[in-house]
Amino acid sequence: MKFNNTIPIYIQIMNLMIEKIVSKELKKGDKLKSVREYAIELNVNVNTVRNAYGGLEGKGIIFKKRGIGTFVTEDINIIEKLKSDLSLSVVNEFIMKMEALGYTKEEILKRIEAI
Repeated sequence: MKFNNTIPIYIQIMNLMIEKIVSKELKKGDKLKSVREYAIELNVNVNTVRNAYGGLEGKGIIFKKRGIGTFVTEDINIIEKLKSDLSLSVVNEFIMKMEALGYTKEEILKRIEAI
C-alpha cells in the first residue's frame, strides 16, 4: 500500500479496513490478521497497526476475543453506518472535484443523469 504523507498512516490503515468491510472483502465476524502480521504485510511499524486496530475497536468496528484474535463486528447496523458514511464521503469528494473543474451543481447532476 502506498501511503499519503499528509494523513497519519494509522488513519489510512483504518480507512482501508473500513473500505474492506464495506466492500465485503472482510465480512462480519471474520478474523483479522494479527497486528504483527498486518504490520509486516503493510511494511509499517507494529505500533502503527496497533493504533489503527485500537481506533477501529474504539468505534465498535472490530472486537477482540482474548486469546483468540481480533474480529470484524457482527453488528450489521455498524456496518451499514460505515457504508452510508463512506458513500457520503465519496459523493462529497466527487462534487468537490467537479466544482474545481468549473462545473455547477446543476451541470454535475446533468452529467450524472446522462450516464
